[in-house]
Amino acid sequence: MLSVRLQGDFEDRLRNLSEKTNRTKAFYVKELFNRHFEELEDIYLAESALEEFKQSGEKAISLNKMRTALDLDN
Repeated sequence: MLSVRLQGDFEDRLRNLSEKTNRTKAFYVKELFNRHFEELEDIYLAESALEEFKQSGEKAISLNKMRTALDLDN
């Protein structure tokens, strides 16, 4: 079980959507998770990987050098 306090007008928007469509608010919260949770995970994991890379001190290479190194242009 999870309890969430919505900020701003999200509560009103969720209630209005629920009333207009005769679906529960829980239905739409589940829909948000089903449709966007993987995307959110990817964003945070990518940000974490970027921060780890920055802290490693390794140097980045250009896209052109990477393509050449991986022989992607042939």
